[in-house]
Amino acid sequence: MRVVAVDIGGTHARFTLAEVEAGRVVSLGEAVTMPTAEHASFQTAWEAFGAGVGGALPRAVAIAIAGPVTGDVIKFTNNPWIIRPALIREKLHVDDYVLVNDFEAVGHAVAQAGSSHFVHLSGPDAPLPENGTISIVGPGTGLGVAHVWRGSGSYHVVATEGGHVDFAPLDGIEDAILARLRKRYRRVSAERVVSGPGLVEIYQALAAIEGRAVQQHDDKTLWGLGMSGEDSLAAAALDRFCLSLGSVAGDIALAQGGQGVVIAGGLGLRIKDSLVRSGFAERFCAKGRFESLMASLPVKLITHPQPGLFGAAAAFAKEHQS
Repeated sequence: MRVVAVDIGGTHARFTLAEVEAGRVVSLGEAVTMPTAEHASFQTAWEAFGAGVGGALPRAVAIAIAGPVTGDVIKFTNNPWIIRPALIREKLHVDDYVLVNDFEAVGHAVAQAGSSHFVHLSGPDAPLPENGTISIVGPGTGLGVAHVWRGSGSYHVVATEGGHVDFAPLDGIEDAILARLRKRYRRVSAERVVSGPGLVEIYQALAAIEGRAVQQHDDKTLWGLGMSGEDSLAAAALDRFCLSLGSVAGDIALAQGGQGVVIAGGLGLRIKDSLVRSGFAERFCAKGRFESLMASLPVKLITHPQPGLFGAAAAFAKEHQS
C-alpha cells in the first residue's frame, strides 16, 4: 500500500511517498522539503507536493507534527498553519490517515528501523532488545522523551513529557548552571540545559564562573564554535552538554525500566563524535548502587536520515496492518 508521509516542524514540512505492508515500512522515497513560510496552508503545500511528483497522490497519509496532536484544532508555534483533524479526509482527498506527535514518530522509527540505522555509543555493543523497553531521548529545540515496548513480535510506543523532569546537578559547575537559571525560572527542567538552546545557558554560566564578559552568541553559532574547537569556552560548554545528556538519559532509562537506550534527533547525530569522546558514557552509568545495571545497557544513536518521515509511515503501517 502506498501512503504519503509528512513531517511538519516549525519552519519546514517534509513530504515523501512510502510503501507499507504487513505493519512495516517497505520503502521510503526521497524527501521533499518545503519552507512553511512559503505556503499559505498545509493543504496548499500538499497540493504543491502532488504537483511536483505528478499524478494523483495515494489516498492515505501519515502526518507527524512537532507539537500536541489533540483537540479539534492543531496550531503550530512557529508557523501559521492550522490543521483540523476532522477535515483531513475532505481537504486532502484521502480515505485513511494517522496523526502522531513528532517524537512518537521517532519511537516508531526506532521500533522498525534496521540495525544499519544505529551506531553504538556506550555500554555493550549488542543489538537493542527484541523484548522489553527501549528508552528514547532526543535533544533538539526541546528535549523529547519516549519509550518503546517490544514483545511477542509487536511493539507499542508511548510519547511522554519526560524532558520536563527536574534538572539534577552532579557537581559544582552544574550547581552554578542551576543557580544561574533559577534567577529566571522558579523551576528548572532538564530541557533548559539538555536542548539546542541549552548550550547558551551552559556557555554563559561557564563564562560567569571564569569572570569573563558574556558573549552574546545564539545557539546555532555556539554549536559551530564548540564542535570546531575555535572557542575553548564553547568547546567546554559542548562537553558539559554531553555530560548532562548522559545523566538525563540514564535517569530516563532508570525511570522507564529501559533495557536499551536510543539517542535521537538531528542534534544527537550532529554531535556523535563529541558524545563518543566526552564523559557521556560515565555520566550515563553514574547512578550509585545501579552503576553495574547501567553499564549493562546498550546505548545507540539512530542515524536514519529521515526518522520523522519513516516513523510517520511506520505508525500508519502499524495501525493499518490488518
